[in-house]
This record gives sequence, structure tokens and C-alpha cells, in this order.
Amino acid sequence: MRLKSEIWVKAYVRRCASGGRQAYVVRHGDDDAGAIYIRINRLDGTSSLFGPAPATLAGLETDRRWLGCFKGEARPDADVDLYLEREVRTDPDLWIVEVEARDGAHGLDGWLADL
Repeated sequence: MRLKSEIWVKAYVRRCASGGRQAYVVRHGDDDAGAIYIRINRLDGTSSLFGPAPATLAGLETDRRWLGCFKGEARPDADVDLYLEREVRTDPDLWIVEVEARDGAHGLDGWLADL
């Protein structure tokens, strides 16, 4: 069984804080099963974005995995904003967590999906 979205988000925000990075819940989604997007704001006008891996990947019944949107590369904030706006229109229950990290550290090591 998979952790509820709310519990996972709270744990991730605490993990970021313990690593010296600020993380904020920008959009609160469905507490139980909302998709979670992680935005890494580099504070230079660019951000990286990580979204949920497709449900068809093995192991996702019990564990969450992420894929780098835009191939994991930093893009202008306006591009990331547009991407997230489209996703919200498709899934109004999604979460957005923003992490401030000039170095691009995301704290998702071990949670990135292998394709």
C-alpha cells in the first residue's frame, strides 16, 4: 500500500528542511491520492520540474517515483508555470511542492524512475 499524498509531502518538506533547503506546498491537492509535482526553483529565473512517473512502471503500487519533466533540465520559470497550469486543468487534485535550491538539489535520489 502506498503512503497517502499528504503524508509523503509532509515528510519530503521536512527532509528538505533537514538538508538546509526551504520547501513550500504551493498547491494542496487531494490528501489521499493526489499526484505530486516537485519544482526546484534555482532562484535565477529557472526551475527544474519532476512529475509522477507513469502508473504502468513496476513497483508504483507501493512506492512513488518521479520523472524529470523537460528531461530533468532547468527551464525558464514561465515555461514551468505554463506546464503546471496545463496539468492543474487536467488534474485539479494535484499537489505542487516548491524547493528553493540554487544548486538544483532535489532530494529525490532513490525516487527517480528508471525508464
